[in-house]
Amino acid sequence: MAARPRRRTHLRAGRIEMLLRETSPTALHVRRALRLIRPATADELHGYLRAVLGFDVPRRAVLEGHSAPFDYLCHAFFETGAQRDCIVWANRGGGKTRYGAIATLLDLLFKPGIQVRILGGSLEQSSRMHAYLREMIESDVFGDLLEGKATGKHIQLKSGSRVEVQAQSEQSVRGLRVQKLRCDEVELFTPEVWQAAQFVTRSAQCGDVFVRGGIEALSTMHRPFGLMHRLVREQGGRRLFRWGLLEVIERCPPSRPCGGCGLWEDCGALARRARGFFRVDDALAQQQRTDPPAWAAEMLCREPSRSDCVYAQFDEKVHVEPFVEMDASRGAWAAGMDFGFRSPTVVLWARVHGDGSVHVVDEHIASEMTIGQHIEVIGARSAKRPLAWIGIDPAGFQRHEHLGTSSASLLMRAGFQIRARACAVLAGIRAVSALLRSADGRVALRIDPRCARLIEALRSYHYPAEQRDSLEPVKDGSDHACDALRYLVVNLDGEARRAKVVKYA
Repeated sequence: MAARPRRRTHLRAGRIEMLLRETSPTALHVRRALRLIRPATADELHGYLRAVLGFDVPRRAVLEGHSAPFDYLCHAFFETGAQRDCIVWANRGGGKTRYGAIATLLDLLFKPGIQVRILGGSLEQSSRMHAYLREMIESDVFGDLLEGKATGKHIQLKSGSRVEVQAQSEQSVRGLRVQKLRCDEVELFTPEVWQAAQFVTRSAQCGDVFVRGGIEALSTMHRPFGLMHRLVREQGGRRLFRWGLLEVIERCPPSRPCGGCGLWEDCGALARRARGFFRVDDALAQQQRTDPPAWAAEMLCREPSRSDCVYAQFDEKVHVEPFVEMDASRGAWAAGMDFGFRSPTVVLWARVHGDGSVHVVDEHIASEMTIGQHIEVIGARSAKRPLAWIGIDPAGFQRHEHLGTSSASLLMRAGFQIRARACAVLAGIRAVSALLRSADGRVALRIDPRCARLIEALRSYHYPAEQRDSLEPVKDGSDHACDALRYLVVNLDGEARRAKVVKYA
């Protein structure tokens, strides 16, 4: 039977300093004596990490809105606070994988019987966190606590605590029942795997600690349309821990002059007071190898470059604005519509002003509804906003095999005027871009905040990053709302295609 964690009210600072200096067998003996004394406060936890594990984890956030790595470890270890799910957004080389391994070790040691799974964006990534954990658990300090041998797939302690490592797949996630799921490099996860992972955690009593089920998402962020970007923006009840180079950089010595230093613009001498581990020379070398957008996103944890975005000029501070009707007699109501069934049908309502500007004021986005059901929604929402016309894809005039008519015909029968100008995708994108900001700087397209999914789509709609010469946007879900907007915009000066409606009516 493994020894249960023992309580101690305080790990004395003097003893910690002594242990950090010692390399003798006596020091190992003391470390083993302290290894199952559960820290009760943040100071005791920090002392435990230094004395027993040998890690001096940075405790001070440098920039506003950032956290220190130690803040994450406190969250993971102390089962307090309403938000147990969390997001760790850290820089390249910022130690997030190592800290995830430390958090896992602490769980195994002080929460007997806990079940933890490490899920990586790739098997290599998940194995890296497991390797850090195995290095610590197989040391002379903890080795005798193991139940059998640690393997490349799992580690189990005599207390019943167990951790397993898996690569992302729906098969590896479904059926899991664990207390902690640590997902490393979430940026590489598919939406399907991430969605499946939301149902695997279960709360449990682990020794004398009640552990509530929680999911931790750890990653860098380099794409403004990736999963990590969406998680950070939405959060959804998850606590965010964000740190960059300046939170983990080593203390810059006085002998290194600030003048002429490549880090000065970002650092501003903050590294003079740092207590991290990332070498200044390594930071300078990496800065010289990369471009400014990549450096800002992956090392400083700023919003990633939008160079691959279709509408890179879209700016919420400029283009998102509540709609206020100034003069109902000037302008007209119009809509843009993209048809779908399993993929969503999207309808956008917009006020088209006499000067050519457009204000999108409402959206309807739904899947697995018939065209008749969508027509009912359009009619109800248009009662106070009589539509002059609806812009659609010309493909909407194609007759359905089972209905014997077309979606456009059904809209016409319901009394709606249809416009369906044939226009290449790239030309339509340019038309929308011109409204977002014309060559002379004029902004002619604004969106009401209630159109949250359209706003997210405009942020996320992108070209394939791996095909730099491609002019075909990626169809990953954000295209539907953007297509509806495009059909609205290209038909601003269009005419209804009555001949087609007559043909298929």
